Amino acid sequence: MFYQFDDDITTVEVNDINSHYITAGYVTIGEFEKIYSQFGFSSYTFDCCKENKSNFYSVCEIYDDYTFATLSLNNLVEQQNSHIAIYIKKNILIIVDIESDCSVVRDNFLSVFNKYGSINISVGKLLYSFFDSFIKKDNKLIENEEFKINKLEQLVLEDKANENFSFLLLRMKKELLVFKNYYEQVNCISERLIDNENEILEDEELKYILNFKEKTKVIKEDIDSLKSSIIHLQEAYSAYLDLKLNQTMKIFTVVTTIFFPLTVIVGWYGMNFTTMPEFAWKYGYLFVIILSVAVVVILTIIVKKRKWL
Repeated sequence: MFYQFDDDITTVEVNDINSHYITAGYVTIGEFEKIYSQFGFSSYTFDCCKENKSNFYSVCEIYDDYTFATLSLNNLVEQQNSHIAIYIKKNILIIVDIESDCSVVRDNFLSVFNKYGSINISVGKLLYSFFDSFIKKDNKLIENEEFKINKLEQLVLEDKANENFSFLLLRMKKELLVFKNYYEQVNCISERLIDNENEILEDEELKYILNFKEKTKVIKEDIDSLKSSIIHLQEAYSAYLDLKLNQTMKIFTVVTTIFFPLTVIVGWYGMNFTTMPEFAWKYGYLFVIILSVAVVVILTIIVKKRKWL
């Protein structure tokens, strides 16, 4: 589907496109195969689209009369991935849906027309609005991630972290790494568009791309901050586990220290020498009991005074 911006927004066929007016199009990879040569796009760029359908990677290439880019758009809130290609010519913007979940690319493309009317429209505005529709909810997602991290910190402080805590941190770290890579790719493409080597975009249009680049830069910095928070939380949790283990070992050490003399007493009176006077003494058994209790009490008092427990 192609939309032409004249006095109003009208749908046009490929053969009826007037290069004097701004035109925006959304096509699937199958539809694009039939028409890409009519716009003067090289077969190499179309082959890149087909290859990216199975093994995706982002590219941005500048040609004399058009700019070509591929990008994996991640809707981080709804966990949807969309592989697209973008073709930009003078007064023409074409979005090629290489592969997407549901109809998210088409819906975001159509939402552009609700933001701008046909007056003073430009390819830069359309491109900015299209990209912005994919990231507009990401600030809310980052805010939610911050709340999650704060909640996890509270669990550590309250000694309520369970055995799945480390796994949860690793999963969050992995997700943030995916988000970071995504925004690095978007930033890279934005920079190439701002360079405007083939001068397809007017200076007035470039400010919209620059605005989008600044937005993605801020989000990327927020993601880096969240990633650092998770790393610090991992370190804090590791230190907490070490402290807990040390505390346990300390208890075992003190208990061993208190009851070690009893082991000596048991060994001493377990030798069964006939010459040991306590065996013939009437109160020998009671004496050993009192001696054992006295040793435990005295050592416990010493431990309490030294604040070993």
